[in-house]
Amino acid sequence: MKKKWFLTVVVCAVVLLASTMVSDFWNREQKENVVRVGFIYSEDESTPYTANFVRAQYALEEEFGDAVEVLSRSNVLSRDAERPMLELIHAGCRILFINLDTDIPVTLAREYPDVIFCNMSMPDVSIEGTTENYHTFNGEVYQARYVSGIAAGMKLQELVENSKASEDMAELNPADGLIGFVGANSTAEVVSGYTAFLLGVRSVVPEATMRVRYTGSWGNYDAEKERTKELIDEGCLIIAQHVNTSAPAVACEESTKAGHPVYHVGYHQSMLDTAPSCALVSIRTNWIPYVTEAVQAVMSGHKIENYVQGNVHGRDMSAGFDYGWVELLDLNGYAAAPGTKEATDKAIAALKKGKLSVFSGEYIGVNPRNAGDTIDLREGFIENEFTSNPTFNYILRDCIIVEDD
Repeated sequence: MKKKWFLTVVVCAVVLLASTMVSDFWNREQKENVVRVGFIYSEDESTPYTANFVRAQYALEEEFGDAVEVLSRSNVLSRDAERPMLELIHAGCRILFINLDTDIPVTLAREYPDVIFCNMSMPDVSIEGTTENYHTFNGEVYQARYVSGIAAGMKLQELVENSKASEDMAELNPADGLIGFVGANSTAEVVSGYTAFLLGVRSVVPEATMRVRYTGSWGNYDAEKERTKELIDEGCLIIAQHVNTSAPAVACEESTKAGHPVYHVGYHQSMLDTAPSCALVSIRTNWIPYVTEAVQAVMSGHKIENYVQGNVHGRDMSAGFDYGWVELLDLNGYAAAPGTKEATDKAIAALKKGKLSVFSGEYIGVNPRNAGDTIDLREGFIENEFTSNPTFNYILRDCIIVEDD
């Protein structure tokens, strides 16, 4: 009986201690002059997508040191986001950064007017009708897509010219769809990106066409790899991606090592370590400028949009190469065609000065959900003119083939 009583006492003591420690962690008095900052992540650092966003968290901690205290939640599903957000709010976070496709922050912003909510802009969540403490932001990533398309176009041109000069291989025809693209879905975010990518390719090889395959989700490694293999089997020699894992790069590297070279254009992080034989270049959105400057705005009592360097759309912000919000990463000198760096540097300089129009040319785009809705790019289209969320959602006729399984 004494043993049972003793065991009960020990268990209760352990539970009480653990409860006290948890309570102290979440409710301890906030240090003077320290701003608590919360991050809500849809995934964790095992995926290039979230690892790229966490870079901004680390940069924030490095820049402000003891002046900030960071709390985070990872692998948060959009539908389950309220609880972890409330945990961070009740822990004293003054500003939250969120990379989920959810309108839950809109509701919580109304309930907690003293907390600043900064949500990546999403296609189904409008800034209109929201409270003053709700903000959205995104990089003008179409610019980086276009420039990476130039790198891909120069490689394609090199492959075509080599095929013409070789007696041992069939002559390549760019109109046969030698460019492939693996995307998550048919939203404007993806369509705008791969359109800009192909326009970059066609600025070098005007007759190039592209095959597109969707996975149906953002972070399905197996589906991404399978779609990439399908494009390889169909003859694509250069494949880009707008999905969250490194699976397309892995598939291209495996094909290359097996004796069938396929070059890859990555997203979110450099793929040189993953695909050293075939990675051409990668692009990413750089979240560091917005995150660090938004926190500085809160610390100094400024409105975010009056302090952060970027293009302002009300309480929504975007920027491209001009403010360092998008980047071209690690051009592979081993795989890239000669002159690629000079060509991409020139395009980036033109984009920074506003002297390069990406969505323009002799193209007709068709709305995939309404064939009667078309756009003539001879009149031009300015992406991110009024919002940080991409809005171009037309499939270019005769040069983009979408196979949606």
